[in-house]
Amino acid sequence: MSISHKYTVIAFLSLSIALFITSCNGNKVSQCQRLIRVVNAGTSLIDKNKGTQVITSLQLSKDLEFVTKSIGELKLTDPKLKEFQSSFVKIFQNLSQAIAKAARALGATKTAEASESGREKIEKARAEIDSALTAATTVGKQSDTLVNEMNKYCSQPE
Repeated sequence: MSISHKYTVIAFLSLSIALFITSCNGNKVSQCQRLIRVVNAGTSLIDKNKGTQVITSLQLSKDLEFVTKSIGELKLTDPKLKEFQSSFVKIFQNLSQAIAKAARALGATKTAEASESGREKIEKARAEIDSALTAATTVGKQSDTLVNEMNKYCSQPE
């Protein structure tokens, strides 16, 4: 079993256990903790895999799809936390798509031939990578803002 596959399995199991243990609705504090825990798991995956190869990036995209699903499945009753939840689902969906797009474009450059059409393929891939990185940067900034807002909300007394 490859090292990246082991980490994927460990991350998946950790996230599943965390979701299972905290599946009760509970109060605002416990709901905040559950949402923060899953968001942190997704953020951790991104930080751990920054600048990795195509195959790892494609796996990261799949892992982020799982995180997106996990965030969406949290049973939150607090209306404000539901808003945060919905926003984080969109953020992780967008990140997953941007990473997958960049990984596919990078993969395309590796198969380009040393010819005029190969150079065109590389230029097109470069533009797609730049576009995906711009999108990921924008989404990352949105995520930072959302995390700050959520932390403020979660630190307020009930």
